[in-house]
Amino acid sequence: MKNAISLAGKRIIVTGASTGIGAASAEIMGSLGAKVLVAARSEDKLKKVADAVTKAGGEGRYLAADMGAETDITALADKAKELWGGVDGVFANAGMSGPAAPIPDYSLGAYDEVMNVNLKSMFILIQQVLPGMIEQGGGSIVCTGSLTSKLGAPMTPAYVMSKHAVLGLVRATAAEVAKHNIRINCLIPGLIKTPLLEPLADHLAGGDMDATLKILNGMVPQGRVGTPEEAGWLAAFLLSDAGQYINAQSIAVDGGMLGIMRS
Repeated sequence: MKNAISLAGKRIIVTGASTGIGAASAEIMGSLGAKVLVAARSEDKLKKVADAVTKAGGEGRYLAADMGAETDITALADKAKELWGGVDGVFANAGMSGPAAPIPDYSLGAYDEVMNVNLKSMFILIQQVLPGMIEQGGGSIVCTGSLTSKLGAPMTPAYVMSKHAVLGLVRATAAEVAKHNIRINCLIPGLIKTPLLEPLADHLAGGDMDATLKILNGMVPQGRVGTPEEAGWLAAFLLSDAGQYINAQSIAVDGGMLGIMRS
């Protein structure tokens, strides 16, 4: 796949980049020649990811930022302008699951936190980068959704609502900016082996991750949980010119979960 696409010289922001899909995608983008500004809250982890981007062949930069804070998101966009004069691509990947609780017991504080990180942060970042993309004549944005962008799930109302809304944000934005040669798509990860699976381990198998993975493998038509790299390659493709006619779409990396009914 590396020979099929290129990100040479592309200036890209990746949020939620300290672990999982964000970290894997940033390194992949570096291997394809991109300049990547990675953001998350953990500065120590970000340094390692930025170094991995550079080692892979790109240019890795980092900024510790809380995607739940508007000032940090603005600072991230400003940092990209300072470094490179703007951006060609954004992978808005930051997200959180929030607590598990029935709707009557779900706290408004938790609701606000999940919605701020999962949705509002993407909206603000898109607001920040669109003027520059319009001025330069194009760009590409990828937003991380979830299986719950299209499906319901119990006990996580804010998460499900936020991920449904991410898909709405993608479609609304595309309706405005496609005429400017700006593409925006929603990447829908299925069950991917990232830290976000840890709460499931507590729920399904008393914290035993190996036992949890066996259970989750049985839920996937392909018979296994996916890797962060498998989602990261799709993000890289959508940000590259190889995906230049793909716009306003939701594309799942899920081993068939959304498309195949299991008995």
